Amino acid sequence: MFPKLITVGSFYIPTYGVLVALGFLAGLTVTLRLTKRVGLPSENVTNLAVYCAMAGILGAKLFMFLFDFGDYFRNPGQIFTLETLQAAGVFHGGLIAALIFAAVYIRRQGLPALKTMDAFAPGIAIGQAIGRLGCFAAGCCWGRQCDLPWGVRFRSNFASPVPLNETLHPVQLYESFADFAIFVFLYRKFGSGEKNGAIIGYYLVLYSIARFIIEFYREHEQSLVGPFSITQWLALGLLILGAAFLLRSSTQDVVGATKPRSATT
Repeated sequence: MFPKLITVGSFYIPTYGVLVALGFLAGLTVTLRLTKRVGLPSENVTNLAVYCAMAGILGAKLFMFLFDFGDYFRNPGQIFTLETLQAAGVFHGGLIAALIFAAVYIRRQGLPALKTMDAFAPGIAIGQAIGRLGCFAAGCCWGRQCDLPWGVRFRSNFASPVPLNETLHPVQLYESFADFAIFVFLYRKFGSGEKNGAIIGYYLVLYSIARFIIEFYREHEQSLVGPFSITQWLALGLLILGAAFLLRSSTQDVVGATKPRSATT
């Protein structure tokens, strides 16, 4: 759609990379604002965000290799190609890796686990929303063919093997819109009386539902496991995890709540 943001001779800046970077910065800004509101240390939160981003990248790549294991096994040299380096990978793999790393880091730093994850959830959603616009610009993660009036037609497959001149579901925009809506919902919920663990729970449940539905309109080569794709099964697993957070939050303190001042005599 628009894979190159700036081109000077043979040098270019990819639109996808710029939007992913903007998504990370937007998510970090939102997270720092929310963590400040609940009194979490900004330095630890910033470090956690950077480390989770790195873990997410590695996890997304690892799941990509696992999903396409046959192709990489037959041609292992493909792992070290520029195409593989530029590939975004599997988002659920990145999210799972980031959650695991976050759990370890939070425990070692002595941070309140549920409160910290709640503060990160809206930032993750807004970061995803902007990042999916990058996917749309690059033409990756494309949708199935359709005859709908809002279908899109890609004219260049410079950055991905997207089919050209075919009307496709703009699934990247579907997910971006869903992520923006989830961000607005979570941001308004934060500090509004919800208990610790509810915000991250809402995020996992809402995003998993959205992704599960969107996968029906996305074109990919994943093999089905029963009636669903691997990504859909991962979404269902994260939905259950989110539901567990919501159930656990019923016994926790209110997000952002402050202790009442003791009466003076």
